[in-house]
Amino acid sequence: MAEETNVNQNTANEQPSKTERKMKRSDKSVRSYQFFLIRLGVLLLVLWVLFFFIIGVVRMPSTDMYPRIDAGDLLVYYRLDKDVKAQDVIVIEKTVPEMEGKQRIVSRVIAVAGDRVEITDDAHVMVNGNVLVESNIFYPTSRYEGFTEYPLTLKEGECFVLSDSRNGGMDSRFFGPVKKDEIKGTVITIMRHNQL
Repeated sequence: MAEETNVNQNTANEQPSKTERKMKRSDKSVRSYQFFLIRLGVLLLVLWVLFFFIIGVVRMPSTDMYPRIDAGDLLVYYRLDKDVKAQDVIVIEKTVPEMEGKQRIVSRVIAVAGDRVEITDDAHVMVNGNVLVESNIFYPTSRYEGFTEYPLTLKEGECFVLSDSRNGGMDSRFFGPVKKDEIKGTVITIMRHNQL
């Protein structure tokens, strides 16, 4: 009998009181809350770095790239790629004297540094003396008189861009070559506005 009483007293002494149990639960919830806040902070930091230094998002401002890219489509571009090549679609921020402030323009690279570009009287694009064959361009590439002089040889750090919709598109025929520091990045994917 005495042994049983001792065992019961020892067991009672080993069990935590209600206050101790509440404190343990409270400590666990505080630690869980702190862990959640730390993870949330890390996630926000990663997203901030990703979207302000590596990836950019822009809405297509016009129909200059129709039919491949329509006005209102959401474009995701890679900010770190400034060494563009022919046929890249790029996002440009250009100061156009005839328009107010900087303009955000999306266009296709036709020629890069060292290339010689000419737009002929019969609406053909020539790069380095060869007619550029473009299978998905449905409009003639006419000159814009009084703007860019041809033939034009591109300097280091320059590229020549044309819109896919060549009738009235805002491109190098209007504002001349694009400099490397005006390139915001290369388009990597398109999200159609009618599918959002």
